[in-house]
Amino acid sequence: MSKHLEVNPIACAGHGVCAELFPEWIDLDDWGYPIIDRGPIPHELMEHAERAAEACPKLALTIRERAATAAARSE
Repeated sequence: MSKHLEVNPIACAGHGVCAELFPEWIDLDDWGYPIIDRGPIPHELMEHAERAAEACPKLALTIRERAATAAARSE
């Protein structure tokens, strides 16, 4: 299992706090909404990801566990 960041686009208000706290993984579009790296979060960056998710004013950013892609295809 690997952990990934996900954003709820309906809940997000485009404050940009997440990108300020986790610029290694999150960019902002022209309107201030997050563009998130879809890959698994490396262990050494997990603390940054957790801080960004906890600081989101709209609670729109979450960390979720996903099964490996190959395992998901075989199910």
